[in-house]
Amino acid sequence: MVAPFARAVDKLDEITGIGPTAAHTVIAEIGTDMTRFPTAAHLCSWARFAPGIKQSAGKSKGRGSTGHGNPYLARVLGDAAVAASRTDTFLGERYRRIARRRGKKKAMVAVGRSLLVIIWHLLSDPETRYQDLGSDFYDNRVGPEAQRRTHVRRLEALGYKVTLEPAA
Repeated sequence: MVAPFARAVDKLDEITGIGPTAAHTVIAEIGTDMTRFPTAAHLCSWARFAPGIKQSAGKSKGRGSTGHGNPYLARVLGDAAVAASRTDTFLGERYRRIARRRGKKKAMVAVGRSLLVIIWHLLSDPETRYQDLGSDFYDNRVGPEAQRRTHVRRLEALGYKVTLEPAA
């Protein structure tokens, strides 16, 4: 029954953490026609992977939970996020960075949402292929001057006096 969607399954199988079985489930739940979702954010909202907190007068309204979405899709994306977290890829590094700050469950939802965005892009454009950004994406995104300031600030916060001299 999945034979007509073999090309879509192959494209989704390239994503870190998503195997053929997960690709089958994702296609069964959201389909391959992405024209009904104008943007990736619409897909995430439909799948209830868009937690939001509203604020008014300094008071938070809502808990930031994702609500009742598709439980089958959520399960597959959660499993794929955990599988991706064990790899040395962009998604694995994203999971670890968020898990350090916010906890494993929020990291799982965030990486699941990233997976949905990737899935939308792959299924909406037939020419698009998945390319991993690499686990060092966040390290290379910030320039050397910003890294220098950050390291000096952290050392000064630990109580050290820092003087920088260029290497010979």
